[in-house]
Amino acid sequence: MGFSITTWNINSVRLRMPIVEQLVLKQRPDILCLQETKVPNELFPAAPLRALGYDHIIIHGQKGYHGVAIASRIPLTEDHRQDYCGVGDARHISAVFERGNRRVRLHNFYVPAGGDEPDRTINPKFGHKLDFIEEMKLLKANGEANTSAILVGDLNIAPLEHDVWSHKQLLKIVSHTPVETDGLLEVMKRGAWLDLMRQHVPASEKLYTWWSYRAKDWEAADRGRRLDHIWSSSDLGPHLQRIEILKEARGWDRPSDHVPVTAHFDF
Repeated sequence: MGFSITTWNINSVRLRMPIVEQLVLKQRPDILCLQETKVPNELFPAAPLRALGYDHIIIHGQKGYHGVAIASRIPLTEDHRQDYCGVGDARHISAVFERGNRRVRLHNFYVPAGGDEPDRTINPKFGHKLDFIEEMKLLKANGEANTSAILVGDLNIAPLEHDVWSHKQLLKIVSHTPVETDGLLEVMKRGAWLDLMRQHVPASEKLYTWWSYRAKDWEAADRGRRLDHIWSSSDLGPHLQRIEILKEARGWDRPSDHVPVTAHFDF
């Protein structure tokens, strides 16, 4: 039995529903996780997703900012939202699904971007990001009995040297500063999470999921960062078949600056 899950920061789901539909028709993942939906729950465009077979949808949104959603072909239970840093932002949602006699807890995250200046004394947004990551260190991949775990989302940090186009030039740029990268690696270590995107791709190889809107020719410049992630509990590692980064989606009509990332499993 196969299973696939896609994560995508869509940067306004109502604006970009046509390319969400394009993705679904192309790849048909069992579960689709979206971030930065930018819509309150009552206005979320669920009808187009249900028309494509995603009958199980849970959402955690707010007007104009943030927002996460899970759309699934298979039943979801135990809808849960964690209010990280206690500020009321819609940045996390989780649910449980069952596949191949396996119970799996799925987390979908949108970590704060952190602003432009990597100094919390002058940039509260950066401080908020660091506090958010600190709270994530409590999240365990093996935290529930008889339950596997998958964590996906736009974590807004490129943790490894080759997760960015230039390690040296980005060391003082938010998303790749040492305090951020060390923090995210500590989240993985303390929580016993596997970085599935690097399971079959060596750390010495460049790997990106985001290309800035500011680039005149994003594809030619190829100045990317790996800001989107798929992690799992250790028991799911052997079942990973492949990870697919749909780079072509960055060139679709009215694109997000992030592209979809899909994990394929053999359960």
